[in-house]
Amino acid sequence: MGLLDRLSVLLGLKKKEVHVLCLGLDNSGKTTIINKLKPSNAQSQNILPTIGFSIEKFKSSSLSFTVFDMSGQGRYRNLWEHYYKEGQAIIFVVDSSDRLRMVVAKEELDTLLNHPDIKHRRIPILFFANKMDLRDAVTSVKVSQLLCLENIKDKPWHICASDAIKGEGLQEGVDWLQGTSQNTVLKIQHGWKPYCHS
Repeated sequence: MGLLDRLSVLLGLKKKEVHVLCLGLDNSGKTTIINKLKPSNAQSQNILPTIGFSIEKFKSSSLSFTVFDMSGQGRYRNLWEHYYKEGQAIIFVVDSSDRLRMVVAKEELDTLLNHPDIKHRRIPILFFANKMDLRDAVTSVKVSQLLCLENIKDKPWHICASDAIKGEGLQEGVDWLQGTSQNTVLKIQHGWKPYCHS
């Protein structure tokens, strides 16, 4: 059973399909993370960089997942916004060892957060500070500071240190998404609306 099976309660969705957007700069480890989240019998042995985007569809015991793995290469990033409306959760992956491009990652995150299809939705965002196994990696706290995550006030978010190759930190992220979704369901049942209006 893959880790994404745990997302079956995400936001209390009764649909049979859950759309998760996986974003981040190229070479941050998005495809490796998605591969680890899949059921073990669906995992690939050889991971290649995503060109453009790939759509991964796989089934758990009760749901079918559509995961959009969006290339982080500069010329493809403008494709991301075409899938924002479909997204019910976002996984944003950061190479914690690449301090030079942390500024670019922050710019892309800011663009994402200000997009009309994202801005007024309380869509949960899970950040993976990936490649923690590398010598130059900074802590997840430092990544959070460099991305100014404390400024995100209108969306539930969480950051996990991860090593996608070993699968470390991924379970913590999925557990957070599950807990966040359960809280959201309780609030909706008590009249709270999962949208923010400015």
